[in-house]
Amino acid sequence: MFFCHNVGDFLSVTGGAPGRILDKPVTLNSVVADRASVYRGATVHRDKTAHMTNIEIAEGYRPTEEEPFMSERQREYFRRKLIRWKGDILKEAQETLATLQNENENHPDLADRASSETDRAIELRARDRQRKLIAKIDAALARIDDGSYGYCEETGDPISLKRLEARPIATLSLEAQERHERNERVYRDD
Repeated sequence: MFFCHNVGDFLSVTGGAPGRILDKPVTLNSVVADRASVYRGATVHRDKTAHMTNIEIAEGYRPTEEEPFMSERQREYFRRKLIRWKGDILKEAQETLATLQNENENHPDLADRASSETDRAIELRARDRQRKLIAKIDAALARIDDGSYGYCEETGDPISLKRLEARPIATLSLEAQERHERNERVYRDD
């Protein structure tokens, strides 16, 4: 997505001018590169072939059934939603990493040490789930790019906008997902 992978490349390419999308400054703190490289405070310049477009989307815009399904505007809405979600996850991961590094305390009490280790294990498990979620977000972004986003992988039918709004990484329609879960329960019970 971004052709600048470090601050030096950015400055040499743009001459230090900030990147702009829809006339708003863009930083890696607000938009996350595909490679998940985070340079705090670095300004990002977007490649002309990048996927985000200059489509105007109003602040309170929500896709509706009256629009053509997966129109360019709807795809851009979901792309931005996914990128924002990915950015939030990566920001939380950076904060967790910083917290875990700072929490390297030696607890003299065995109970305190055990409690601290349990908290650390829970936090790391949560971050691992989020790491897997990032892969699903990247896959959803790739589906937006190839035009298959919003369509059920099993039936090819459109996934409802309400479902995509609630779970933007959904790959199955509600009916297909329910069928999948029923089959999963049947085979698990055997």
